[in-house]
Formats: sequence, structure tokens, C-alpha cells
Amino acid sequence: MKVEFLEAAQAELELAFEWYEIQQNNLGLQFLHEFDAITAYPKSYTLIGNEIRRCLIKRFPYGVLYGLDEGKVIVIAVAHLHRKPDYWMERIG
Repeated sequence: MKVEFLEAAQAELELAFEWYEIQQNNLGLQFLHEFDAITAYPKSYTLIGNEIRRCLIKRFPYGVLYGLDEGKVIVIAVAHLHRKPDYWMERIG
């Protein structure tokens, strides 16, 4: 399944990847690998309202918030779970 990122979500993903790679070689790649499950089983994650789903990333304190549109996964946020909750709500409309 094709995945598209909102610009802000892409930036969040890149920052998290870079931070994990600095912490340990290939840890950022392990973080990215967790996104494979979303594309394989996009309807299996928690529906949190208004057709938005949340996938909690194993081993990492992140949740991926996304919607489905015409066979695509649209990533709204790659949200660190220990930071301001629901900041991404302004991205949907």
C-alpha cells in the first residue's frame, strides 16, 4: 500500500530517525522498519475517531497517526508519546 506523509509528519519522521541513528547505529532503521506493519495491515490499528487511526510503535515511544484514502495511508503525525498530546489535531480538517 502506498504511503504519503503530510510535510510536518515527514519532518517528525526524519528527526526521529536521525536521533535514533545518533544513539546507535541502525537503530533509526529499526524505527523505520516498524512502519512496514502499518502498510501491511492498515485497518488493524485503533480507530481514535473521525477515521483517524493510531499505531503505537513497538520499542519506541511514538505513535503514528494516519488515515486511509483511496488505497493510500496518509500519515498525519509521527508523535512522540511523552510530548504535548493532540498537537497534531490542527493538521486535519
